[in-house]
Amino acid sequence: MRAVVLREYGSPEVLAIEQVPAPEPIPTEVQVRVHAAGVNPVDCKTRAGAGVAGVLGEPPVRLGWDVSGVVTEVGAGVTRFRVGDEVFGMPWFPRQAGAYAEYVTAPSRHFAGKPHALSHEEAGALPLAGLTAWQIVVETIQLQAGDDVLVHGAGGGVGHLAVQIAKARGANVIATARAEQADWLRALGADQVIDYQAERFEDLVADLDAVIDFPGSYGERSLPVLRPGGMLVSVPSGVPQEVLDLALRSQRRATGFLVEPDPAGLAGLAHLVESGRLQVKVGRAFDLADVAEAHRLAEGGHHGGGKIVLTVD
Repeated sequence: MRAVVLREYGSPEVLAIEQVPAPEPIPTEVQVRVHAAGVNPVDCKTRAGAGVAGVLGEPPVRLGWDVSGVVTEVGAGVTRFRVGDEVFGMPWFPRQAGAYAEYVTAPSRHFAGKPHALSHEEAGALPLAGLTAWQIVVETIQLQAGDDVLVHGAGGGVGHLAVQIAKARGANVIATARAEQADWLRALGADQVIDYQAERFEDLVADLDAVIDFPGSYGERSLPVLRPGGMLVSVPSGVPQEVLDLALRSQRRATGFLVEPDPAGLAGLAHLVESGRLQVKVGRAFDLADVAEAHRLAEGGHHGGGKIVLTVD
């Protein structure tokens, strides 16, 4: 099968298409023919030698964790899927899954049935970003109806999903984003959109129940807008110790976060999609052979928001 193989960490040019043996499922696993694989910021960071490169170890390694495709084999003991079922998931993260390929294998419970309302490209954009948003909003913060939450980076691949999940739970959602994204975010459910390039959010909001910092650079500024006992979740690199100390002194809570495979979360995302309460935005789709170009665009950030996806014909 074709797969993207990384034989050294570095720039996008190190990503190469190679022929490798297709993986075979062991008991409890399924083999999935990949139709689309999402490109996430952690993919680019790992390719460059950061991200979860320490988990993957020395090259050669294979990138990618977002999968949408069709089950082609089932291992012994699998009862959740049959050959021909359409599935989506985030297998193995942060271990190697190798989703930039024609086939992947993983435990069946790393997948869920693909929402019928989504194309493979849209479903391939959802798992890692969607589970990140779901696990933060639903499980880490445990956001309730009537809570006030501020989402930094709301126009991004994860942020626009967090806005919708928070709104589906009945929260009052405040988003920071670029001015040109305001109408789109309001349509997704944001009650207030703050143009972070022209306004200071701390002058406009206060006494919040939670703040989600997707850029990872607003922790210290965000703590004062939380009520006592409110929670700050900082995503990309965790929370600096000085912010943790400040949160403790000011009777707020702060935590980092890393997403995990989660069949219940995938099912929750699928239910929101099928009920019309969750939309997935694909910024650009590239053929698997154009993976280096996809990474360059992802790192540049100029793709209109949403997710970048690789299609695997």
